[in-house]
Amino acid sequence: MWLPIHINEQSAEPLYYQIEVQLRALIVSGQLEEGTLLPSIRELAQLLKCSVITVRRVYQDLENEGLLRTKQGTGTYVARIEQKAMDRYRLDAVTEALEAAVDAGKLVQCTREEIMKLFQEVLDRKFGG
Repeated sequence: MWLPIHINEQSAEPLYYQIEVQLRALIVSGQLEEGTLLPSIRELAQLLKCSVITVRRVYQDLENEGLLRTKQGTGTYVARIEQKAMDRYRLDAVTEALEAAVDAGKLVQCTREEIMKLFQEVLDRKFGG
């Protein structure tokens, strides 16, 4: 199974984190439905050209969050996730990204008003407005 996961080797973010964030997004957005069989750890590691240990960590982290389940001998599947939990995961992901954007703005000494204006411009550009 091909997964639309892209690794940026120039990024300061660790590989496991890049993979985990993208796989979580595929699950909570519904692009990977409940019961979907994921590639084996070895197979995904080969596809992404990373180590088996990296993919094992991603699968374990997402299983600990309740997004994946592993059946011995059959593989790793997307778990059943209640709508309330799905909404929480979606909003948490956006909140994390917004916090990172605000931190970046503060780092270069943007004012609250400048950040709000930039946010509105991005919203208008992405959603049409």
